[in-house]
Amino acid sequence: MNDIPRLLKQFGLRPKKSLGQNFLVDEQALAQIVHAAEVNANDTVLEIGPGLGSLTHHLADAARRVIAVEIDRNLIPPLQSTLADRTNVEIILGDILQFDPASLLQPAQRLPDHETTKLTGYKVVANIPYYITSAIIRHLIEASLRPELLVLTVQLEVAQRIVAQPDDMNLLAVGVQFYGTPRIVGRIKADAFYPSPKVDSAVVRIDFPDTPRVQVNNVDTFFAVAKAGFSQKRKQIHNSLVAGLALRREEVARLLQVAEIDPKRRAETLTLEEWARLAVLVDQGSGDRGSGNRGAGIGDR
Repeated sequence: MNDIPRLLKQFGLRPKKSLGQNFLVDEQALAQIVHAAEVNANDTVLEIGPGLGSLTHHLADAARRVIAVEIDRNLIPPLQSTLADRTNVEIILGDILQFDPASLLQPAQRLPDHETTKLTGYKVVANIPYYITSAIIRHLIEASLRPELLVLTVQLEVAQRIVAQPDDMNLLAVGVQFYGTPRIVGRIKADAFYPSPKVDSAVVRIDFPDTPRVQVNNVDTFFAVAKAGFSQKRKQIHNSLVAGLALRREEVARLLQVAEIDPKRRAETLTLEEWARLAVLVDQGSGDRGSGNRGAGIGDR
């Protein structure tokens, strides 16, 4: 299955740099990803970006149902060809950002045991390029039906940003960790892909509790405050919030004092709990001021 060059040649295809197409071909790495997601015979797995189906085969061996969403129309014929004997795999053409995951999970067919799949929990497995990482994570985390967990293969640098801790926090880390607990569960060398990217990758698993790790009155306000805090890198949190939230300096100073945050600190040093305290205070004290920043989400810069 992992003779990717032959398969590409057979269908007259070339990897598209614009879509970040680097196909994972190392069997050990593929097995590692399935193991990281703890896929079992009762699971429904949503795979984003199946490419030429290398990982899809491994998932199909372990899961009850695999829904593979591929954005590249040219990859659908080889996917259908190589997965023709996999009756528990559904291939869908489209952009995952345009789908409500709940709609994809609706029973589309009867599976081998002739029982219709119920609309319950699911797991997400994806090998995604850097440029779309933030958008996909936000889309899945904020979906009407949130996955049980995410297992993502991303550039090593992105993985390190996702799991960052104070004093090295960033907006992506704050956004992901507001909803779930991420951890790096493996590293994959560049030569495990075809064509080989310039950097190594990592496998990140994100688990979700039933409720956010911190409590806020308004999720939009939380992300607006975090976005404002990170809007001016290397500046003190006081100055960043003044500019980002369009509040008076005196008001920001008061908010920081009540939240027990030193105004000279920088955004990357704040904990999730401190961002939450600030968001609650902004909600209580500033009403609709700064509403132009509301709706910011994971990874927005």
